[in-house]
Amino acid sequence: MARKTQLALLGGEPVGGAKPAAWPQFKQKDIDGVVDILKSGRTVGLGRTNEQIDRAETALSKYHGGRHAMVVNSGHAALLSALMGLEVGPGDEVITTPYTWGASTSCILHVGAIPVFTDVDPVTGLLDPKKIEAAITKKTKAILVVHLYGQPADMKAIQRIARKHKLKVVEDGSQSHGATIDGVVVGSFSDAAGFSCMGGKLLATSEAGYMLTPHDEVFWTAAMMGQHYGRSAEPGFPEEFKPYVDSLVYTLRLSPMIASLFPGQLRGLDRQIAARQKNAEVFRAGLADCEIVRLPRYRKGVLPGYHMLTMNFRPEKAGVRRDTFLAALRAEGVGAFAYVPSPIHTWKRLYWKGYKGPVPHWLAGLERAGTDYGKVSLPNAQHKIDCAVEMGWNNYFRPDAAGMRRMARAFVKVQDNLAGLAAWEREQDGLAARKGKGDNRAVAAAKTAAASYARKSKRSR
Repeated sequence: MARKTQLALLGGEPVGGAKPAAWPQFKQKDIDGVVDILKSGRTVGLGRTNEQIDRAETALSKYHGGRHAMVVNSGHAALLSALMGLEVGPGDEVITTPYTWGASTSCILHVGAIPVFTDVDPVTGLLDPKKIEAAITKKTKAILVVHLYGQPADMKAIQRIARKHKLKVVEDGSQSHGATIDGVVVGSFSDAAGFSCMGGKLLATSEAGYMLTPHDEVFWTAAMMGQHYGRSAEPGFPEEFKPYVDSLVYTLRLSPMIASLFPGQLRGLDRQIAARQKNAEVFRAGLADCEIVRLPRYRKGVLPGYHMLTMNFRPEKAGVRRDTFLAALRAEGVGAFAYVPSPIHTWKRLYWKGYKGPVPHWLAGLERAGTDYGKVSLPNAQHKIDCAVEMGWNNYFRPDAAGMRRMARAFVKVQDNLAGLAAWEREQDGLAARKGKGDNRAVAAAKTAAASYARKSKRSR
């Protein structure tokens, strides 16, 4: 077998992937602005009375169609601010997804509310609107939706359910800046939204986030709970709130140094999103004949932002395990991984019965509510976790059709060599089994077999 067609994992030449550019990137003007702030000593900003905070929130509000924008120090802080602004708290239930990063659940726990997990679409991993209504009770106050991997959730269906049951909607847009539904950016379909802007996100700074809301009272309630009381001096602060202003707050405010980066980063966002979308389109086209993976299909009018590109591995088509498939891809030069390790409702720190670890404050509330996540069955979330393959897409913010085609060829190359890959997997399993038993002679025999396979592979090139 020729070296170019032999899997790199078995000694062949790697196809090579797209070359990722460094991310995030900053204009020199914005870097100089941070240096100027440091030199001036103006490193504290208590709200929009600070020039950098004001510019950041004004730019974010403009990008999101005039909604109130509040910069905070993380995506988690943004979601926490959204829930506090909506006055979600003890005794309330919030319906959300089990398939995501934990911040979209921990923010619910941190306000004393109870997360209620419903199932997801098995291919996109997004919250399935058809599963939501069965989970609504008299205690349900909100639905917290995650636009995971930059994929917009079905917000029109979720809005209909929320209106029917008089529920609040919160969007977690931390991985989906610039993603759109019918031309409208995500974060615009809810009572409040939270975004992360740490250095690994599509709208990247250092460590930051922002909350959005169309409601005056939600913005100022969130400000009273998570910002400095200096915010009460800003135009628009409600007179009826003033008797309650004090310093009993979470400190979620943002440094002016980081806030100063927002306007410049926003200016390039749509161009970068468009390039990521074009790259994803070329990559998907290259996988047209690759049957061992399944990519999501999106509704008409839905354009993901592509923080990551997700797909499902199909072991029944491949005849090998996902970890073997990922090893083969990496050897070819393609970075691929599984992002979510397990469904959130299975995590130990949500189980108050028999818990022996460091005690999180939310366990008492879960116990009072009689919450037992062990009774929750969410088969689609488990399927997605078992089959998911993700690729980081942040760094592909410039058009790179040739690189995308190379990555797609790596997938096809693995598909064309499944018999050899299956043999490699069996040999690795045999080695592992013998090592586990501590049988040195068996281990030596397995190594001999592996060496024999390698010699046969070389002769067939």
